[in-house]
Amino acid sequence: MSGEAQPTGPDLSRGIAASDIPDGGMLAGHSGGEAVLLSRRGDEIFAVGATCTHYNGPLADGIVVGETVRCPWHHACFNLRTGDAIAAPALRSLDAWRVDREGDRVFVREKKPAQPQARAAKSGGTVVIVGAGAAGVFTANTLRKEGYGGRVILISREDSLPYDKPNLSKDYLAGNAPEEWIPLQPQEWYDERKIELRLGTEVKDVDTQKKTIRLSSGEQVPYDSLVLATGATPRRLDLAGGNADHVHYLRTFDDSKRIIARATSASRAVVVGASFIGLEVAASMRARGIDVTVVAPEERPLEIVLGREVGDFIRRLHESKGVKFRLGRTPASIERDAVVLNDGERVPADFVVIGAGVVPSTEIAAAAKLNVDRGILVNEHFETSAPGVYAVGDVARWPYGDSGEKIRVEHWVVAARHGQALGRNLAGRKAPYHDVPFFWSAHYDAVIAYVGFAGRPDNVEVRGSLDDFNATVLYRQNGRVAAVATIFRDHDSLNAELAMERRDWAALEKLG
Repeated sequence: MSGEAQPTGPDLSRGIAASDIPDGGMLAGHSGGEAVLLSRRGDEIFAVGATCTHYNGPLADGIVVGETVRCPWHHACFNLRTGDAIAAPALRSLDAWRVDREGDRVFVREKKPAQPQARAAKSGGTVVIVGAGAAGVFTANTLRKEGYGGRVILISREDSLPYDKPNLSKDYLAGNAPEEWIPLQPQEWYDERKIELRLGTEVKDVDTQKKTIRLSSGEQVPYDSLVLATGATPRRLDLAGGNADHVHYLRTFDDSKRIIARATSASRAVVVGASFIGLEVAASMRARGIDVTVVAPEERPLEIVLGREVGDFIRRLHESKGVKFRLGRTPASIERDAVVLNDGERVPADFVVIGAGVVPSTEIAAAAKLNVDRGILVNEHFETSAPGVYAVGDVARWPYGDSGEKIRVEHWVVAARHGQALGRNLAGRKAPYHDVPFFWSAHYDAVIAYVGFAGRPDNVEVRGSLDDFNATVLYRQNGRVAAVATIFRDHDSLNAELAMERRDWAALEKLG
């Protein structure tokens, strides 16, 4: 996460020529000391904040699609007319400014008043959301943005306010982001929206016939719509010594804090698993000066998802930063000061972080006799097999693409966009979900952006140079580009997402 940059470009309060703004393009400037983005569509000119409300990405480096602008960093999308945040990961909208025309001159002087909430078709009843991660929070927020007038109850088993989970393995874990950046919003934000946030609360079971949930306190809570956003939990390894105090998993804010506390007095760590989480933990520990060894059963990191070439690049990158790998091996046991591998090698370790993947948290759904198969099965509106019960985020398997194959994706932006789509559905704007999956992963100075879903691709083509941090990677299935990964080619990533939305397969072939 980075701080806001100082405004650059022309002073828009003094005016510029309308012809300086290309039709369908953008121009960054400032007014009253604030960064402003101008965009023109025909004879209309829009003015909104120039920095993304997620991580302050420069919107002028993104792309305009119709009356929207998409952020180059993490693909948040905003309405240019109103500033409304319409696609995750941005939760907050942009400010919008009034544009005055005097002949051929354009002036930006004052902000527009905040837009009133939309009026929704549904105004009563109770929506209960179980899980306060990205999917749960974005569901609740979207309900209120759409004008839903009933009760919204958001339940979290954790004591912390809902937080920015991607940062737990990235900047916060590395020591580059302060703790106050981690909560998504303060308590007042939920209060203002009349979202009843219940922290430290466990849901014991669901009665889909009576439409009630039972809390660990014994309280019965009735619902009209129930949203299961229960996420996933780390896959636990059955190892001798695996439950020792110096063995950690990373999923929650508290998990991240415990690893940081351990790292302050340690010098050596073993990370078990070359997953995205495992490798991001390795990078964060190297940023703290910890000696890191990664142990994993595969021949190269991330090969299943990103392919051989990218996997080899990721290994080279981490090794260049001092990470050591023990690939093709697994831990046999964990001792007080070492991890013993299956070939007998003892790898010294003051602490261990296990990143062996996650499993969807389907226990509540299974007990309620919902259809469960490697996740909670839902349709294109996120409806489960029980009327009035929905599932979103890491726990949901939804139909994707032409085949309608049900997939489950464990990434923050996907979960948040699930929540937005379901919130609109529950507020009365029902529409099938067809968003293209997106995620990013940070490894030191390299950020990999991935659009689409290729499963196990049958062909991988690298265009550009991975080692120069300037590459586009095409992943094909049955001859068609199904996913695209990029390193510092933001426009390729944004255009790949747009082409997949439009089903423009020829445009995908032209990337890079």
